[in-house]
Amino acid sequence: MSKGNIGVTSANIFPVIKKFLYSDHEIFLRELVSNAVDATQKLKTLASVGEYKGELGDLTVRIAINKKKGTLTISDRGIGMTAEEIEKYINQIAFSGAEEFLEKYKNDAQAIIGHFGLGFYSSFMVSKQVEIFTQSHKEDAKAQHWACDGSPEYNLEDTIKAERGTDIVLHIDDDNKDFLEESKIQELLTKYCKFLPIEIAFGKKKEWKDGKNVETEEDNIINNTNPAWTRKPADLTDEDYTKFYHELNPMAEDPLFHIHLNVDYPFNLTGILYFPKIKNNIEMQRNKIQLYCNQVYVTDHVENIVPEYLTLLHGVIDSPDIPLNVSRSYLQSDANVKKISSHITKKVADRLAEIFKADRSAFEEKWDNLKVFIQYGMLSDEKFYERAEKFSLLKNIDCKYFTFEEYKTLVGENQKDKNGDLIYLYANNSDEQYSYIQHAKDKGYDVLIMDGQLDVHVVGQLEQKFEKTRFVRVDSDVIDKIIQKDDAAKVPLTEMQRDALVTVFDSQVPPIDKTNFIVTFEQLAPTSNPVFVTQNEFMRRMKEMSALQGGMMSFYAEMPDSYNLVVNTAHPIIEKLLADEESACGTNVKPLETEIALVESQKSALKENQKGKKDEEIPASEKTQIEEFDKQIQELTDKKKTILKSFASETKQVRQLIDLALLANNMLKGEALANFVKRSVELL
Repeated sequence: MSKGNIGVTSANIFPVIKKFLYSDHEIFLRELVSNAVDATQKLKTLASVGEYKGELGDLTVRIAINKKKGTLTISDRGIGMTAEEIEKYINQIAFSGAEEFLEKYKNDAQAIIGHFGLGFYSSFMVSKQVEIFTQSHKEDAKAQHWACDGSPEYNLEDTIKAERGTDIVLHIDDDNKDFLEESKIQELLTKYCKFLPIEIAFGKKKEWKDGKNVETEEDNIINNTNPAWTRKPADLTDEDYTKFYHELNPMAEDPLFHIHLNVDYPFNLTGILYFPKIKNNIEMQRNKIQLYCNQVYVTDHVENIVPEYLTLLHGVIDSPDIPLNVSRSYLQSDANVKKISSHITKKVADRLAEIFKADRSAFEEKWDNLKVFIQYGMLSDEKFYERAEKFSLLKNIDCKYFTFEEYKTLVGENQKDKNGDLIYLYANNSDEQYSYIQHAKDKGYDVLIMDGQLDVHVVGQLEQKFEKTRFVRVDSDVIDKIIQKDDAAKVPLTEMQRDALVTVFDSQVPPIDKTNFIVTFEQLAPTSNPVFVTQNEFMRRMKEMSALQGGMMSFYAEMPDSYNLVVNTAHPIIEKLLADEESACGTNVKPLETEIALVESQKSALKENQKGKKDEEIPASEKTQIEEFDKQIQELTDKKKTILKSFASETKQVRQLIDLALLANNMLKGEALANFVKRSVELL
C-alpha cells in the first residue's frame, strides 16, 4: 500500500473544482462514462492489431446505484490501469498557471475542465470520496485500489478484482443525493450518452406485470451505438432518416427533408441536419441542433458553430475538431469552427437549390414551412441571399408560386405607376382584405400573400434589392392611388363642404381603443365604395417591425393605430348626403359661417397691422383683442359643429356607411357590431 499527494502546483484542487464547476456539476457523469468508453475502444483497437490476445467478452459499460451505501458506480471492461498508470494519469495533474487561469474563467466550467484535463476529477463535484478498482489488460499486472476523500492525499494498494477493466465508485455527498435517484441518472445518461459507440447499461429493463413494474433479465441499454449520422448515406433509406429524427425529437412532426454532412478535409465533420415544419414562434424552434465530439454530447447551444438562422434546423453535428469540453470563447475564435460554419451554410443552400431544381412542385408544397427559414437566412447573411434568390419564392393570392424573376415578368408594365415604379401589391390576410384584393383584381393586377412572421422585414429588404420597386399592402390606399397611372382627379368640394363632411363623419366613428381615424376625400369612380378604410403603409410597417424587434423601434409600438376614413365624393350616396346636409343645416350654418368669416377677416386685419413689430411693441389691448377673436371663432365653430353633429346622429346612413367600411376591415366588434345589425334591420 502506498500513500501520497496528488501532484498539483495549486495548494488544493478540490475546493477549486467544487467552487468553479458546481454550476455544471452534472457533466461529471458524461466525463466518467466517456472515459469508460475510451478505455473499452482502446482495448478493441489493441485486439484488432494483435497486441491484446485475450477474449474481449462483454464490453458493456455499466452504471449502478446503491442507495443503501450511497454510491454511484461506473464500470467498464476496457484496458484497465496498472499502478504506474494510476500514478501517471490520476495522481499527476498539469496545473501550472492555475490561479491566473481560474480567475479568468471562473464562470466557465467547460473551459476549466478542458484546459486541465480534469474529466475524472469532475467526480469530486458530487462526491465526498472516490474509489477506483482496476485490473489492467496487461499480463501479470496486479489489480489496484485507489481512494481519495477530496483532499490532495490518496491511498493506492494492491487488491483483487475478478475481471479486467475499471470500476469508479462515487460516494455521493449530502448535497447531491439526487444523483442516487434512478430517474435523474436515466435523464443524464439519455442527455449525454445517448449515442456513445459502446453499449451503456443502466439496470434492467422493466415490464408491467401484475399491476406493477417488474425488472426483467434484459439489460436496459440507454444508447444507440450506431446512430444514422455515423453511417454512409448510401446505406440509409428515407425511413431511416425519419426514424432518427424522431429519436432526436420524439414528439415532433416528420421533417420536410434532411442534409447528410460528411467532410474529412480541411476538417472532420459528420452529421445530419433536418428542416422541420416551423411553427409560428421562431424562438421555440431554436437549440434543436446537438453538438457531439466522437459521439459524446457536448451542447445544444450551437450559435457560434452555425449562423443564427441555421439554429432553426434540427439534428446533429459531430466533429472531433471541436474539443469535448469546449468554451464559448473558444467557439468564437477558433478557425476550424469558422470553416465549419461556412461549409454548413454552403451545404444548406446547395441542398435547397438541388431540391428546387430536381422537383419544383415538391419544393412549392413545402414552401410555406420553409419560408421562414429561407427568409431568416436571406435577411441575416448576404452570401446566403445571393444563393437563395434563385429559389426563394413569392406566393400570390391564387396560391401560385414565382421566383423573383418570374414575378417581375408577370406583373411587368401592367403594375408600373406613372413614375415608372413597379408596384408589388400584397395582402397579409386574404379574408379580412378581400374587398381590397378584389378591387385590385378588377383592375387586372396581381396580389401577393405575405402573411409570414418575417415578411415585413423581407419587404424592406426586397425594396432595397429590386430597382424602382415598392411593396404596398393592398388596403393601404385606394387602388387607383397605390398604382397611380395619371394625375389624381380633383375633389370638387369647397372648403366649407369639406369641413362639414369631416364633422359629419368624424362625429359618428365608434371609439376603438388606441385607434385614430382621419377623414379624407377622393374623387373616384361612382361605382367604387362610398366610404372605406385605409392604413398608411409606412406607419403600419413601422409598427409591425417594432412588434418584432423592440428596442429603439419600440416607440412605434406605443403609438396608436392611425387609419384613413376615405370618402368617395363621386359616389351618388355621398353627393346626396352632402345635398341633404346643406338642405337640413344650411339655414342655421350659413349665418355662423358668415360671422366666422367676418371675425377671421377682422383678426387678419389686426395681425397685418402688427407685422414687423416685436412682441413688446404690440399693445396689450391688441393682444387681448386677438384672444377675443380666437374665442369668438371657437364658439361659433363649436355651434356649427353641434348643428352638423346633430344632423349626423339623426341620419342613420352616416353611421351605416362608416360601419360598412369598418366591417370590411374586420374592425367592427362588440356593441358597435350589435348596433350595426340592429340599424341594418331598421333601414330594411
